[in-house]
Amino acid sequence: MGAIMGLTSQKAHLETLTQWLDASRKKRELALQPCLDRIRDMDPSIHAWVQVLPQRPTGKGKLSEIPFGVKDIIETRGLSTEYGSPIYKGRIGTADAAIVREMRRRGAILLGKTQCTAFAYFTPAPTRNPRDLEHTPGGSSSGSAAAVAAGMVPVALGTQTKGSVLRPASYCGVTGFKASYGLLPMEGVLPLAKSLDTLGFFTPTPADMLLLWESMGHPAEGTEDFALGAPEPMPEVEPAMAAAFQNTLSLLRSAGASIRSIDIAGLLAKLSDAADTVTFYEGARFHQQRFNTYGSRLGAELVDLVQKGLQISVERYDETMQYVDSCKRRFTELFKATPVILTPAAVGPAPLGLASTGDPRMNAPWTALGTPAISIPMPVPSGLPLGLQLTAEHGHDARVLRAAVRLPRMLDTAAARSPA
Repeated sequence: MGAIMGLTSQKAHLETLTQWLDASRKKRELALQPCLDRIRDMDPSIHAWVQVLPQRPTGKGKLSEIPFGVKDIIETRGLSTEYGSPIYKGRIGTADAAIVREMRRRGAILLGKTQCTAFAYFTPAPTRNPRDLEHTPGGSSSGSAAAVAAGMVPVALGTQTKGSVLRPASYCGVTGFKASYGLLPMEGVLPLAKSLDTLGFFTPTPADMLLLWESMGHPAEGTEDFALGAPEPMPEVEPAMAAAFQNTLSLLRSAGASIRSIDIAGLLAKLSDAADTVTFYEGARFHQQRFNTYGSRLGAELVDLVQKGLQISVERYDETMQYVDSCKRRFTELFKATPVILTPAAVGPAPLGLASTGDPRMNAPWTALGTPAISIPMPVPSGLPLGLQLTAEHGHDARVLRAAVRLPRMLDTAAARSPA
């Protein structure tokens, strides 16, 4: 089984959010059915959706008639909200989460619920990667990433506790954005680790993500002329990712980008470990009662989290949180010299098979820091997609979004100049 991108090409199909926003209201209305047709044709192979049942918007705005998918741990009134677990099979949400209400208030159509790992942890969903069906789409926001990558929907909501938006975006070759911690409302989203849990979005391109951000009422103006930073030495990643990342830096420099080397690889590794400690400690205490009720039915991964997390002392947890706070102050200084920092968005391409959703250690440090982060596709001559991760200081979401739009243009410029 290989890739099935472009399986259908309905005449009225609008794939990118930019195309949807440029279309008339009438054309948007007509484009909904091709989305549903595409899901009907493609989802039996991809398994991105738990349920597809379009819900009308509750208001009008820039997103009028634009469909979006919602990760299954996010509450939706009258639709399945099963938390990715067979324990909750058939559960129906009683209210829309705050972020869903906001999207619908701005005119967007809630198309349905997307698959996710059980309780947004590591037990894989049935979803396959549209770029190659033999590979994982990543997790925990598996279905949201795959649905956007397959052109089924122009926008999908995800969440990230360690790497659950950025890693699937890298694996599936789409744009994934995790907002600054605390900026978007988590009301109605099943927690895992409340100190880390953050909402995010998937769109086909970086330009789509910037338009989505603006369409949701967030400011996005500002200067784009700033220095970039990149880790030297490189974090430990697979050869394909290391080669693609270094090639991307080289192309950006040839297009005129100023990229300063910063020694953060060791610091990022320690922050990833800190994110693990916080996730285990907080996740175990949130799910303890559920574990007492259901035991092994929660799945081996979540059972392991609860059992190990309950053994972490409050003293160790407090020390970890203090360490993360000290790192936040350190990175505040780093961002003054390099307002946007570039790193790989995953350790490598999507792993073969569906047994694992991949390694989140390239993303977890930034989640622990609470910074905005985005994954955009890097130039890759062949093979599976690989993502470039951009981060900025907490609250500077617009900066990282503008940079994500700017850098592909620079890469295109550099590629056009290079000999064939």
